[in-house]
Amino acid sequence: MTITSHGEELILDKERALYLPQHKLLAISDLHLGKSAHFRQAGVQVPSTIAQSDLQRLTLLIEKHNPSTLLINGDMFHHGLNTDIDEFASWRKNYKELNFLLVKGNHDKLAHADYNSMNIEIYEPSFCLGPFCFIHDAPQCTEEELYPISGHIHPGVSIVGKAKQRLKFPCFYFGNAYAVLPAFSLFTGLYNIYPKNNERIFAVTPKNVVEV
Repeated sequence: MTITSHGEELILDKERALYLPQHKLLAISDLHLGKSAHFRQAGVQVPSTIAQSDLQRLTLLIEKHNPSTLLINGDMFHHGLNTDIDEFASWRKNYKELNFLLVKGNHDKLAHADYNSMNIEIYEPSFCLGPFCFIHDAPQCTEEELYPISGHIHPGVSIVGKAKQRLKFPCFYFGNAYAVLPAFSLFTGLYNIYPKNNERIFAVTPKNVVEV
């Protein structure tokens, strides 16, 4: 789905990603690589294919939009170094020409040397581009006149069907003060968003993105 926000065209992708064509920038939030491996290390039986699935989705997004820059808007890595992150480091080598930017989130605790070894450029607390300011936890922004785009809360929306069944989906939220991206990783929960007047919510369904 294509929308206009603050004078710029934005593409809301059903793979829980935001693409800014004018800047050739693909943005995702809350990738949480390493989360499943961290749980397994703690004795929790979590499938080892979660990180592989998320990276495969990311591969398809890169092939689809052909960005020059990939921005992860916080919580790229869930914990310390582990097998999931080793897998990402190997995957990263396939995209040597692609700029990787990370706006650090509360789970991003690797050493700077670890990020450097994977050719990831770090921004803290925000990365600003055009009329937007990407920051992990809204609504704070380093440039007050810019519109913050955040992540962190894993936004979701509940929709009631014709048979009164209630379905819950990840969503994009564009509020009056700031926007929130859906969590990219499939291994996350959802926090229900309730819009105010003149605010917009776009549900991410299995087939497409729809405004609700």
